Amino acid sequence: MKHRRLSFLLLLAPLLVSVAPLAAQETEEADLFPVTIEHQFGSTIIPEAPQRVVSIGYTEQDFLLALGVTPLAVRYWYGDDDDAIFPWADDLVEGDEPVVLNMPFGNLNYEAILDLQPDLISAVTAGITQEEYDVLSQIAPTIAQSGDYINFGMPWQAVTQEIGDALGKSEQAATLVEDVEALFEDAREANPQFEGKTVAVSYYYDGTYGFYTSQDSRGRFFTDLGFVIPDELVEIAGESFYADVSAERIDLIDQDLIAIVNLQFIEGGRDALESLPLFSQLEAVQAGHVVYLDEQSENALGFSSPLSLAYALDAVLPQLEAIFAE
Repeated sequence: MKHRRLSFLLLLAPLLVSVAPLAAQETEEADLFPVTIEHQFGSTIIPEAPQRVVSIGYTEQDFLLALGVTPLAVRYWYGDDDDAIFPWADDLVEGDEPVVLNMPFGNLNYEAILDLQPDLISAVTAGITQEEYDVLSQIAPTIAQSGDYINFGMPWQAVTQEIGDALGKSEQAATLVEDVEALFEDAREANPQFEGKTVAVSYYYDGTYGFYTSQDSRGRFFTDLGFVIPDELVEIAGESFYADVSAERIDLIDQDLIAIVNLQFIEGGRDALESLPLFSQLEAVQAGHVVYLDEQSENALGFSSPLSLAYALDAVLPQLEAIFAE
């Protein structure tokens, strides 16, 4: 029964953007401008309600779509290189599908962005540099992440609110945050057994193990459910949101719970991972205290947006409840 509300709200996600009659809403938004957005590189003045938004953050399309704005273009992260809109957001695209800009980290295609004639460049989840910001700002008003967090470490709530403010949709953004936070509150209240359990939010690639900290959205997903990332892991990561560990220190990820969040990128998947001697001997693995996510659930957790989080909760909660049955 406790999962029905999650599924129901996920189905209702497209309705979250319809909080007022469209004409009245547009008028109210126009009255809010100009707005000033503070970020890590200073401040950006947006003179009027944006109509042509280019999204160059790796997950930014979700936040824009959740707030009722279909961007002209979005940045490719991974997956289908012709379609950067994931299933939980598909129904919110209005008009033409956004152009997909394939721009590896550190290699922005300024000419392609300029050709789109944007009136707002949304780069909150892009990890851009001061130099990149300076160039982008010559094309159009550009917003970047807050300086209060490490790059790529800005919580989804703050990302939602900043983008909402830039669009003139501050109240809608705040409501969206409250609705999604309520899902986590419900899940936490229904599962007090999660509280205080340690977790390693982990990955594996090419013989290397690693983990994400609470500075990362994937780590925060589990801490928002009551789990704890050990201080030792946080200290090892230092100023970063993740850290690799040598095979000799695989014990670091042997916590009350191991959450594997890149299974789709491990050749052979779960069977291959569990066949590795060092991994299979961990106490958490032997006790069955490992969460394995399917491809779309991993994607939803990676995006950690107002649209994807309900999807991720629906996938993860049943596994957690089975592992830590009361």
